[in-house]
Amino acid sequence: MPDPALTIASLVQDPNLTEASASSLRGGRYQLVPLDHQSDPVATLDQRREEFDALLLEQGTLTPTTQRALVERGLLLPAVVVMAEASDQVEFHDAEVHLNADQLEQLSYSFDAAVSRFLRRGMPASGMLTAVGSANPPDAWKLANRLKDRLGYLGVYYKRDPSRFLRNLQEDERQELLQSLTRTYSQLLISYFRDPTTTNQALENFVNTAFFSDLPITRTVEIHMNLIDGFWKQLELEGHKKDFLQDYRLTLLDVMAHLCEMYRRSIPADVPIPEAAVQPLTLEIP
Repeated sequence: MPDPALTIASLVQDPNLTEASASSLRGGRYQLVPLDHQSDPVATLDQRREEFDALLLEQGTLTPTTQRALVERGLLLPAVVVMAEASDQVEFHDAEVHLNADQLEQLSYSFDAAVSRFLRRGMPASGMLTAVGSANPPDAWKLANRLKDRLGYLGVYYKRDPSRFLRNLQEDERQELLQSLTRTYSQLLISYFRDPTTTNQALENFVNTAFFSDLPITRTVEIHMNLIDGFWKQLELEGHKKDFLQDYRLTLLDVMAHLCEMYRRSIPADVPIPEAAVQPLTLEIP
């Protein structure tokens, strides 16, 4: 097993979440390093800034004072925030990714998304511009290059890890991931017309994991149809109207649109699209 490509500092305080997060990332290219929550996270991350490439947070962990101090010292890292409940509140910075606490099977894919979003929208972009010609480039510049070198970026265009594609997982891992994706999609359907915050988080979680796990489009449609069929049967048993379920075709179209955008942005404009890059959009299940 090769050494993990990236090291993640964890500020999660809940021991159960810590254990579940470590289990989810075990054996992959991310190594989780829990930090002592009794110590000052700003001082710790400042002293060890060369060791860490990303940050795992628990919702509500960072106080406004700590968050400001991290920003002021340039300690911005790709971040995943484990959420007890859906919220659009920014915990660290606007490139962070939120993940429900009951969806930790998707944690490694959320970090893929967090790194990709960080390089597109985060501090490294401005750091790279100011570092040109500088003898001592800022930390943002060094971090951006480190992330790209280790994860195989071309500019800010992500190279996904085929070893973590759904079709290449062990059977038990594949089933766990599919079950997690189904729960996420169920949350998306339930909240779609009534709770924008929960909808946005569920949509983001599903699309991120679907993209980085190379989930076939046909499997996405299958998840949608199975859930709608289950809702239909339940409503029929309870004697309720069912026709409104047809409106949830909009949910599937929304998911497809976001997935297509991620695939579009994953290929540089001046690089030919390889045949493998379009395979997930075919109608064949690997």
